[in-house]
This record gives sequence, C-alpha cells and structure tokens, in this order.
Amino acid sequence: MTHDDNTPGRARPAWLRPFLWLDENLEKTIILIAYSGMAGIIFVEVIRRFLFSQQVAWSTSIPILLFLWLTWFGASLNVKKRSHLSLNELRMRMPYVGQFLCLILDALLWIGFGVLVIYYSTQQVTLAYDNFAIVSGTNDVMQWWFYLATPVAWVLLIFRVLQNLYMDIQRFKRGESFHLQPAIMD
Repeated sequence: MTHDDNTPGRARPAWLRPFLWLDENLEKTIILIAYSGMAGIIFVEVIRRFLFSQQVAWSTSIPILLFLWLTWFGASLNVKKRSHLSLNELRMRMPYVGQFLCLILDALLWIGFGVLVIYYSTQQVTLAYDNFAIVSGTNDVMQWWFYLATPVAWVLLIFRVLQNLYMDIQRFKRGESFHLQPAIMD
C-alpha cells in the first residue's frame, strides 16, 4: 500500500476499497493488459506467418502502439515505487534536511517535466483525433486511442509524485527516515 496509514486491523469503509485497489493496482493492470495484448498478437501472427503464410496487416502496428501504454504506465509505477531516476546512494550520505530538500526538488522536477509532456502530448492526441488518423492496416482503429496513453499516464505519474511528496512531508514532520531504497520487486 502506498499510504503511510497502514495500521493493521483498521477497518476501511466499503466505498473506499475499490479506490484503494485502484491506487495499488492500476498501473500493474494496464501494464499486464498491454503486455499480454502485445505478446498475444505477436505470438499468433508469427504462427500464422510461418505455418499458413498469412498475416494481418495491423499486426506490426498495434503492438508498437500498445508499447506506449506499457512504457508510460511503467514509468508511473516506477515513480510510485521510487525506483525511477534517483541517485539514492548519494542521498543516503546527505544530512536529513538535505535528503528532504532533494525529495522536494525531485517532485518539482517531475511535476514541471510532466506538465510539459502533458501539454505537448495532448496536442499530438488532438492532432491525430482531428485528422481521423487510423492505425495502418486497419479501417477504424484510431491512433489517438493509443497516443492518449502519454498524457493519461503522465497525469497519473504526477499524482504518484504528489502522493510520495505528501508522505515525505509527513515523515519529515515526524522526524522519521525517508524511504530511499527503491522497492523494485514489489
């Protein structure tokens, strides 16, 4: 669970449970669906190509576009787990206040970069939408459906940054040590 309030035995309201599940599993679910879709399409089309000398025209386009969903939501998951782009060996040697200031700087940089990515990728999505761009090899699969992964995942990534920042501020106020070791295998 990503929240600081992990009190064992504490009952959660029933209406909150789906949101807590999403908070814990949203990125993992999207990554699993995108990866399974990519692998399934590639597997089936390799079999069809070599055994039946047939291939669906979109089989080379859709997996590449699904990779957008995989990578950007993977980035969000790694930010959530604090295993993305950090220099923790250096930070662990810093004084407590220095560690906290670095965590704030991280959050500000992620948010600033995220705003830029959201702004420009939304323009790309709008352009694909306005021009009715379809995925090559299809008649009605729109490119913007796949391009939407970038701004949506970056909104989630900024949300994860804000969650981490909130937890860091709470830890700093209580004088607790920061979680500088990434949780890659969770």
